Amino acid sequence: MSLEGRFDADEGLVRVGSDARQRYHDSRGYGYPLEGNEIALAPVEAAHLLYRGDLDSIVHAETGERLGFREFISREPGDDFGVRFLVYADLRSRGFYLSPAAEPWVPDPPGGEADFAVFPRGKGPRDGEIAYPLRVIGERTDVPAAELAEGVLAVVDEESEITYFEIDRRDPTGSSSGDAALPEDCEAGLLADRVVVWEPPLDLYERTFYGQPLEGREYDEPTLQCSLLEATYLAERGAIDLEAATVRERGREVEGERFDRRLTVYTELREHGVVPKTGYKFGADFRTYADVESVENLGHSELLVRVHPAAYVFEPRDLALDVRLAHGVRKTMVFALVGDESDGSEEIEWWSLERLTP
Repeated sequence: MSLEGRFDADEGLVRVGSDARQRYHDSRGYGYPLEGNEIALAPVEAAHLLYRGDLDSIVHAETGERLGFREFISREPGDDFGVRFLVYADLRSRGFYLSPAAEPWVPDPPGGEADFAVFPRGKGPRDGEIAYPLRVIGERTDVPAAELAEGVLAVVDEESEITYFEIDRRDPTGSSSGDAALPEDCEAGLLADRVVVWEPPLDLYERTFYGQPLEGREYDEPTLQCSLLEATYLAERGAIDLEAATVRERGREVEGERFDRRLTVYTELREHGVVPKTGYKFGADFRTYADVESVENLGHSELLVRVHPAAYVFEPRDLALDVRLAHGVRKTMVFALVGDESDGSEEIEWWSLERLTP
């Protein structure tokens, strides 16, 4: 026998009595208990029970109107109800229990912009374990960088297809040779948008992987072409005989305000044992190598890094493009968000995004 719910628009809840607690909450993780056997459902939970035929109808508390599934969802009960229902129903069909990411549905809900708490398979809201917080958006909803949080982002496109992205903090570290291996005062020349290092020691390229040989792959003592980022970093450490301020200013002339952000990220990667090289071929700022012993035995790069200001706003379509490209070349997409130097902060937040199949 199907039950009937009662929708209170002011509370934003659907109340269901009779044996609803045993039938829906205890055995299947819907809603939260009220007095006796009554439970309260979020509109998305109630809609799913209507969709499955487990609820017969919902009575609107003010009008007394009896609403079936079609009538109920056509009223859009709650912000972004349509996309949230699609994701809720999709995860339920995959065997997951999930609840709104708020009390009293979840005793210790995730913070931030999460819409749902998704529980491990076989677990429910009272088991004290959350597989991941989940945020749901449509493909036209932008995401400010400040709202990124560990968990899963579900993007629903205009044809109701769902793409899941796993978002995590990333701390790029490696074991590549550090500043101790750098030479001193190598002769260098500043060109329009790069620097040439004349007669550097072989190890500057072959072991620490700075620049590219002017002679190509056939060289005995390579003359190195370095990017302005590489050259600024080397000049700051006395490895070449150019003034660091001169090279840095040339970088700003060539790239504008992006140069300082990218230099901040380049520097932190190098100082953490990671070798960054241009990511131009992949549409990124850098590709990175965590464990460079020699260029001759160089493996594949692991990460693609895109650098943005901390106040950047992501478009879901661009996220999809970046993550798809990184996946296609067997790398992980990482976003480096650099603080605004005007407030004295150049701290970097590192976030990785990868496609997820729940």
